Amino acid sequence: MSTTTITSEIDVDVPISAAYEQWTQFETFPEYLTGVEEVTQLDDTTTHWTVNVGGVRREFDARIVDQVPDHHITWRSLNEVAHEGRVSFHPGPEGRTRIELSMDWEPERFAEKVGAALQVDDMIVKRDLQRFKEFIESRRTPTGGWRGEVHGGSVRGDDPDLSV
Repeated sequence: MSTTTITSEIDVDVPISAAYEQWTQFETFPEYLTGVEEVTQLDDTTTHWTVNVGGVRREFDARIVDQVPDHHITWRSLNEVAHEGRVSFHPGPEGRTRIELSMDWEPERFAEKVGAALQVDDMIVKRDLQRFKEFIESRRTPTGGWRGEVHGGSVRGDDPDLSV
């Protein structure tokens, strides 16, 4: 199968800690990510996803393999759905934050392959980043946050005082 890579970036008008902490709140993703029906946090590094894109419903688990507060989160799917990515947070001028997102996935069904070929996926990701921007900028503060670190899939700094 052929892997599709999607990259996008956006500047948000909140401090880096607010953007990062909101991104760690995976269960809020359905509020601003197209096709995400539900995300359940199973433990500090594992999430269960239910997505429906173009009438194709899938469930899969993903593991955070590397995470550094206010810098990046890297993940990889654990089962048959091939999906991995990285979101990075960079300080911008005047307290803004640049978010850079890169995802690799393998379209399987015909509709997915056509969507990837027509770069529909890229448009959806750009729109979803815009929706994330509107969400966090309207709130100004995250709905929560997790400040632990993950390296090689193992949690480091899993101090309850680090969680918000």
